[in-house]
Amino acid sequence: MTTVSAPPRRTEPLAAGAAAVTVVLWASAFVSIRSAGEVYSPGALALGRLLSGALALGVVLLIRREGLPPRGAWRGIVISGLLWFGFYMVVLNWGEQLVDAGTAALVVNVGPLLTALLGVRLLGDAMPPRLLAGMAVSFAGAVTVGVSMSDGGGASVLGIGLCLLAAVAYAGGVVSQKPALAHGSALQVTTFGCAIGAVACLPFAVQLVEQAADAPVPATLNMVYLGVFPTAVAFTTWAYALARTTASRMGATTYAVPALVVTMSWAFLGEVPGPVTLVGGALCLAGVAVSRSRAPRPGPARA
Repeated sequence: MTTVSAPPRRTEPLAAGAAAVTVVLWASAFVSIRSAGEVYSPGALALGRLLSGALALGVVLLIRREGLPPRGAWRGIVISGLLWFGFYMVVLNWGEQLVDAGTAALVVNVGPLLTALLGVRLLGDAMPPRLLAGMAVSFAGAVTVGVSMSDGGGASVLGIGLCLLAAVAYAGGVVSQKPALAHGSALQVTTFGCAIGAVACLPFAVQLVEQAADAPVPATLNMVYLGVFPTAVAFTTWAYALARTTASRMGATTYAVPALVVTMSWAFLGEVPGPVTLVGGALCLAGVAVSRSRAPRPGPARA
């Protein structure tokens, strides 16, 4: 009889490190988007980011000679490319122009909860009590951060709707990407997903060309940064980690993003967070720690 061995435990630290790289780079994206978004429209910014990311990923793919993904990966790649790389980035950029940062963070952070629910329903993911408890703590932290950062000026209904659509697209993209990773490598799935998202955003090409001609250099550099690091690097490390754990657990990991955004805004933009914001950030990190922890193994029975 042939036995199937469990994946080596040495991959677990690598997957955790990859997830940490993703979270840090995605948090940094919010700082860059604030700069580039003042010059570039939502669609043009998304297209410029995706083109930069696809170019960087394509070069690495050619160097590694990985070629095209297997046939079984394409369905998930196309769906995640359209939903997550394309639709998500456009509607999130648009939504964040219509609501304050706190409201956007609050609404978008429904995404990990939707990911967990879809993962259980469509992928058969388990929902251990620690994961559920950790997500509840992190979501409470995200709500706290969102409320504390809200400017109180009234939120646009359209903006809230766009952020909610972004959360749904994020969840759908993660759940569709997971099966693709059973067939293709993290680099293949990310590269072609990014390319499909870029193709879907080509209707914004004229806007991108016109706005790039007048844009200040820092805004364009921020757009390129978004493509190379929070997209090319971070989505690849995300896919690497996602291939080695459940969609629900990876979704819970992204609850560290609000806490890191608060820290980076403090460090790079001089935006000093208030006590309530700091408490919310601490809750986000505590929830992630709980959700990624494992229940202790039962010791030997004692007489």
